[in-house]
Amino acid sequence: MRITSYNTEAAQPFRGAVRFANPVARRLGSFLLLFITLLLPTVVCAEAQTAIKGGEPSDHFKIVDSAPVVINGKMRFHVVGVSAHPAKRRANEIARRIEALAKDPKFDPKTLRVKDVGPYHQIFSGKSDKLILSVLEADAQFEGVHRTVLVETLRKTIAESIKGYRHDRKPAVLTRNILYAIGSTVLLIALLFSLFWGFRHLNKFLERRGKRRMQELEARSKHLFKGEQFWNLLHGALRILRALIVGFLLYTFANFSLSLFPQTRYTAHTLFKFVAGPLGGMVDAVIDFIPPLLFLVVVYFITRYGLKLARSIFAAIDNNSLQIKGFEPDWAWPTHRIVRVGIIIFALVIAYPYIPGSNSAAFKGVSILLGVLFSLGSTSVISNVIAGYTMTYRRAFRIGDRVKIGNTVGDVTEMRVLVTHLRTAKNEEVVIPNSTILNGEVTNYSTMARRQGLILHTTAGIGYEVPWRQVEAMLLLAAERTEGLLKEPRPFIRQKSLADFAVNYELNAYCDDASQMLKLYTEMHRNIQDVFNENGVQIMTPAYRDDPPEPKIVPKELWYTPLAP
Repeated sequence: MRITSYNTEAAQPFRGAVRFANPVARRLGSFLLLFITLLLPTVVCAEAQTAIKGGEPSDHFKIVDSAPVVINGKMRFHVVGVSAHPAKRRANEIARRIEALAKDPKFDPKTLRVKDVGPYHQIFSGKSDKLILSVLEADAQFEGVHRTVLVETLRKTIAESIKGYRHDRKPAVLTRNILYAIGSTVLLIALLFSLFWGFRHLNKFLERRGKRRMQELEARSKHLFKGEQFWNLLHGALRILRALIVGFLLYTFANFSLSLFPQTRYTAHTLFKFVAGPLGGMVDAVIDFIPPLLFLVVVYFITRYGLKLARSIFAAIDNNSLQIKGFEPDWAWPTHRIVRVGIIIFALVIAYPYIPGSNSAAFKGVSILLGVLFSLGSTSVISNVIAGYTMTYRRAFRIGDRVKIGNTVGDVTEMRVLVTHLRTAKNEEVVIPNSTILNGEVTNYSTMARRQGLILHTTAGIGYEVPWRQVEAMLLLAAERTEGLLKEPRPFIRQKSLADFAVNYELNAYCDDASQMLKLYTEMHRNIQDVFNENGVQIMTPAYRDDPPEPKIVPKELWYTPLAP
């Protein structure tokens, strides 16, 4: 290390640049400048001596990296570097010194000797005392061995490297390697020719045999299966396989040919690491994933058989093979869906830590993004799902019931998790969200029709001049003539109001089939008109302004008047 000495004259510019008015201050400032000028080179020299003698390194000389020493295209050992002397530059300098000795035919590798300087060891080139490298304590720490062991190992490695360098450059060895390279090139060309020839004939064979069978299969499947698409897929897979084989052959040839010559051997080594590194990482990842994979397989089979067991239990409840007090058979499949989702979620929670990449930042970011999207976009969906299951356990209706939801009257044809389907009397399909049903009123006509009978009712206004007993008898007779109405419980009459011009009578009759409501109402209204016409009683519904000269009835001889031309 070169150390530049400093003298007090270096302080002259500083003294000339600073002016003090007070003579005492001027003398004090001059003394401080002189002290700093003398102190700085002393500190620099002390730090340099500490670094040379192997003392505690300062912040300027701490280890920052390491680099391989490449000799004759082969990586022999590593050296460490400091910020003032990087490892790569140090490794290149050592490699050049060793290669210079190898090029000297007079140098004998056996004359390499080691010298212990104290804080470090040095390796010299025999009698010339030419320094090859210094083995620092940091190098030994990096290799994890004692410094004396490391320096002796490096001496033997350098000797072997020199011998290998000279051997690989012998004319006989170079000639042999050139012949190997030519032979490998010929072999590569032959393999590539055979590969393309084989794949070309394989395509012809598949097209001759397989394409016809694909057309037959397409005809049998009523053109649901597209043979041409499958053939294109198979052809593309063969091309990908051919490209992979060609790439493997080219890589093997390049790696083998480059490794034959010392000038390109390290390039071959780098190429091998470039390909083998990711593949080795993939293999290691697969091996490391085997225990979690076994755990996931066990969780999968437990979950699968748990789902089968749950399905068997709820199927038994549905067909009344298994009865649980307070649990209705109608609840079996909705509850099975809830239990199934719970089992799957529980299994996913257990399996999540064992999924590859579950702890990575990317996986967590995607999970958070999906969670935010689900929470923002599924508010109405969740409300409809909850409403659907709530209605199931409330037993508001079931499939086949005649219901009224809002202004819609129809039969329930399908109950889904999110919506309910109704078919109206006009054969219209109405889809109603379950949240709307939960927040509104539902009128179920079928529930009481199955148990006690649904009451169908209609109102007729009759004048005060007609005795109420006669009116009620005629209404009951009309109900008796209506087929589909129940005889028991018996129909009954209610006088709803005494209006200005008529008495409003309400006929109430029972039926046990809510889906026939419209038909029964039609038949009942027809029979009411017939009975009142037979008895000459005028129906005054809804109202009138004055008594007509003749009662508003249809004579019996006009009941079957033919249609007008």
